[in-house]
Amino acid sequence: MEKTSLPLNDCHVMKTEMIINRLHMLFIGIALLCLFYYRTTTLSQIIKTREIPILPFLLIFISELLFTFIWILHQAYRWKPVTRTVYPERLPQDHEKLPPVDVFICTADPSKEPSLGVMNTVLSAMALDYPPHKIAVYLSDDGGSFVTLQATREAWKFSKWWVPFCRKYEVQNRCPEPYFFSGGDDDDKFISSSEFVAEKKEIEKRYNEFKEALENNSVNASGSVSRDHAPTIEVMNDSDAKDSDKEEMPVLVYVAREKRPSHPHHFKAGALNVLIRVSALVSNAPYILVLDCDHYCNDPTSARQAMCFYLDPEISPKLAFVQFPQKFHNISEHDLYDGRLYYYWRKWLGMDGLGGPSISGCNLYLKREALFGTKYIKNDIDISHLKKSFGSSNELIKSIYKNYQPHLPKDRKITDALEKEVQLLASSTYDSQSEWGKQVGFIYFSVVEDNITSELLHCQGWISVWIDPPRPCFLGSCPTILSDMLVQQARWGLGLMQISLSKYCALFFGRGKMSTLQCMCYAGGTTDPLYVIPFYISCIIPQICLLLGIPLYPKVSDPFFVVFAFIFIASQLKHVQEVVSFGDSIRTALYEQRVLMMKSASCYLYATLGAFLDKLGLHEAHFTLTNKVVDDEQARRYQKGIYDFQGSPMLIAPICSLYILNVASFVLGIARIIQSHNANELFVQAFIPLFGIIVNYHVFEGMVLRKDKGRVSPSVSLLSVAIAAFTLFFGSLILIY
Repeated sequence: MEKTSLPLNDCHVMKTEMIINRLHMLFIGIALLCLFYYRTTTLSQIIKTREIPILPFLLIFISELLFTFIWILHQAYRWKPVTRTVYPERLPQDHEKLPPVDVFICTADPSKEPSLGVMNTVLSAMALDYPPHKIAVYLSDDGGSFVTLQATREAWKFSKWWVPFCRKYEVQNRCPEPYFFSGGDDDDKFISSSEFVAEKKEIEKRYNEFKEALENNSVNASGSVSRDHAPTIEVMNDSDAKDSDKEEMPVLVYVAREKRPSHPHHFKAGALNVLIRVSALVSNAPYILVLDCDHYCNDPTSARQAMCFYLDPEISPKLAFVQFPQKFHNISEHDLYDGRLYYYWRKWLGMDGLGGPSISGCNLYLKREALFGTKYIKNDIDISHLKKSFGSSNELIKSIYKNYQPHLPKDRKITDALEKEVQLLASSTYDSQSEWGKQVGFIYFSVVEDNITSELLHCQGWISVWIDPPRPCFLGSCPTILSDMLVQQARWGLGLMQISLSKYCALFFGRGKMSTLQCMCYAGGTTDPLYVIPFYISCIIPQICLLLGIPLYPKVSDPFFVVFAFIFIASQLKHVQEVVSFGDSIRTALYEQRVLMMKSASCYLYATLGAFLDKLGLHEAHFTLTNKVVDDEQARRYQKGIYDFQGSPMLIAPICSLYILNVASFVLGIARIIQSHNANELFVQAFIPLFGIIVNYHVFEGMVLRKDKGRVSPSVSLLSVAIAAFTLFFGSLILIY
């Protein structure tokens, strides 16, 4: 690696945030000790006197213990947040000194992930500001769709115009759709050039023809997807072009792995592992960029920014991956569904100070060696031992070692020998004869392959870094309707809970392999869905006890009331402080609070139940794609900041039921307080439902005030009323007796 006099990157500790965080931990920690002292002494008194039922008090105590456990784990994120700066202009000017990069893009269903968006991502990756002969782009089509294959061929044809145009005129946004139709300022440098204007007009014409071809090709998209098909690997080439022209274009490869109903396919992790194996024989770049099909390259310099770490001799030997955030081009001003995911990215700043963040699904540059585990492979190791880990392919095993030359000919026409080998590597049975998905590649255990894979990498001694540059390097498409957000979060929650309930739980699996704080970070992330338990207790038990006149909290005149008030207010203020310091408004804090409550009421409920059933062998986890297509009316509601409650009653009813329960308990509880004059004793229990009612006012609007198609349907409202009434009635009987 070339040494430079100036550093390629800097790391800065966020000292102000770190001090605020640690003071917050100290004061809240003291307050929690006081709270538990109050609970234990009061519980002891209840046991002796039996003046009030013990069950509701025990349930509240359990919820507070769980809240505290989750809170403690999450403090690890706040211990040492850092930010990083890179200096790509300091990289070697000789392009031959830059290492090759393979780009992996995954798609599965052209009816849910339209070909135009997928191919825009492909084209943006091919046009990265990086030596083109050092880029190879692989598109994994898990549906084996002829629609996607034909779209890839069309993208290859258009790329021969698009990539040279971007390089010639130093285009900043190298994704065609936003470049031509977003009205950006990428043309300022050459706007006065008549040659540029003429070429841009010609390229735009060809792009419109390309779009029309994709539209005609996608007519039967939904019927083209197969779950039972042989592997297909096609390297795009142009037999009529000269070799010199081919060298100036990146490699583009279509890969549809074999899928059979009788063999597990392991979701996205399985698709990525096939790409790792196939690419090893075709291009074998030491670094891999992983993209989702809807995350296009917004800043063409991302590879150079990543190389500021990989070409740093101090960091590179132990660096597994460089993670960029997921950012989105379709975020509305209101961001109703917390689509920007800033809740997670604030955590990643803290993880970066403790050994690095976990993999975040996509937008990362990954070292191939880290996935192969070749850090531990010796030259004298027995070849039969390697076959147990990597499978029966001798060529794949050869690719592990340095100086391996891939077998793709200069004319990019795949040979019979190479075709036979990659067909083997993409077969549905290859994993079963090896350690792929267990110790090699992306891990198969959970539907969130990113979290568990990065946990194992960190346990092996690798580190990672987080970089969030001013210009987003990647832009994707986030869910813009409530049901899609809940489905996505339920999928993530299920995968995280699978990890928590397994041997991979970081509190145990990571001991001695990662630092205690890093173990806490991983455990905190995977136990997020457990928030559903204390959430449901807090949304039901105090409310029922308010109606029954059973006090669960200290009186306003009691000194311990200050403890509860301090914990609540300090926690809310800390959330606001984190949101504002990240550059957002206070309104964002409200939306994040709403989303957390909706997730806890709905998708975390199903995720936790599903994970426990999966653990018991009573339910098999499955992967559900988020729909990337919404109708115009739904899009308009999202842009106007109006919640869309269309979707499965299973997702919406729990949210509405809890809201109705809290409204009923508050109204009837206030009447009881006025009648009995015991506001001093039941103030906290009246405040809890009031807080939920105010924060989730949008649910009231959706059920009562709105008449548009995005409202809560009357049938769901009636179902929710029935569930709330049932819960209040039987909950009261259980708590009394």
